[in-house]
Amino acid sequence: MDEKKLKDFQKQLIFMKNEIEKRWDNNDHFQLEKGLDHESTGELSSYDNHPGDDATELYEREKDLALNKHLEKEYEEIVEALERIHEGTYGTCSVCGKKIDEDRLKAIPTAKTCKEHTLVQTISHERPVEEEILDATFHGSSQIDHENTAVTEPYDYFQDVIEYGTSETPQDVRTPPLSYGDMYNSNDEIGYIEDIENFIYTDIEGKNVNVYPSHEHKRYEKMLDEEDLTVLWGDLPLTEKEPYTKND
Repeated sequence: MDEKKLKDFQKQLIFMKNEIEKRWDNNDHFQLEKGLDHESTGELSSYDNHPGDDATELYEREKDLALNKHLEKEYEEIVEALERIHEGTYGTCSVCGKKIDEDRLKAIPTAKTCKEHTLVQTISHERPVEEEILDATFHGSSQIDHENTAVTEPYDYFQDVIEYGTSETPQDVRTPPLSYGDMYNSNDEIGYIEDIENFIYTDIEGKNVNVYPSHEHKRYEKMLDEEDLTVLWGDLPLTEKEPYTKND
């Protein structure tokens, strides 16, 4: 590498190093120099804070730790790159000794290996195991409970999760329960929000309405017959065809 290009890379690395140092000076290393997380918010104690507020501060603290660790790693790589310039080994792969492509150095000035010997050769597409229960939600699909002939849609997954507890405490409810385990007991039935959504379906354009035969459908029809109605949400008796329209 000629002297001019080497000087340009050195200037870029020094600029990157100074920028990181300025960020640390301006935010006190993401306020991690303070002892406890509530000190960064000006609180003397977290005793009177809501658990949800404490959880938010804990999340922000964890995020600051990750950002600071990332910057420390980047700063370390910049210092090492400047040392390689001083030693005359900058731009040479530390594994095979071949020249590192200049386009690679322009994209990653701290690169110490060529593309063939980079540490990350493959990109993992694995997802966290807890996302397995959310798979149906992400794809916008539903699951059919054949035993109860009810459809479980994404809304019901939230009901499953909050049974294990929420950020609410006994002091937040009018009639406090005896234990935290009784804070939330959902009485909602599993299935769609409206009963008819358990057995009525359409095509992708909302046309061609069809009925999926099920026990839910039979129960719904029986209830309408007993009330002598066509629909459950209005006074539409079987004898009237157009009660909500009138001629001009």
